[in-house]
Amino acid sequence: MTSFPPFPEGLIDGQVHRFAVRAYFEDTDLSGAVYHANYLRWFERARSDFVRLLGIDQRAANESGAGAFAVADLSIRYRAPARLDDGVLIETIVTDLRAASCRMQQKAYHEDGRLLSDATFRVGFVAPDGRPRRMPDGWRAAFAKIALEGNA
Repeated sequence: MTSFPPFPEGLIDGQVHRFAVRAYFEDTDLSGAVYHANYLRWFERARSDFVRLLGIDQRAANESGAGAFAVADLSIRYRAPARLDDGVLIETIVTDLRAASCRMQQKAYHEDGRLLSDATFRVGFVAPDGRPRRMPDGWRAAFAKIALEGNA
């Protein structure tokens, strides 16, 4: 297993983005385990920094009226709990790329290497009115460079 990246936005290693988080008290429930919804927050942060590292400026696109990414579909499985102070590594890969959307697989690993959770997300680029829109060519090209072979 790869060590945790030293930068807050993570790093892209080949086709994989790695993003480290720590489980804080606010992330846990009464049993001391990380509350299930916090995995979704961690996955979102990792995806946001992943696209930022690809040179995609989501904020500028949204503010200019071009559109924004929205989660269109997700499936998540919880395998083991993270607990207070645990280090967690989020790995993200692009598994499928379309004109207006891409599918990403994300996995959360405990710092000891155990798989904690895995999820599949489809994010679509949508116009301000909420309708699907072809993502900007530069964005699609950035995703195509790191998408799994044969899926761009």
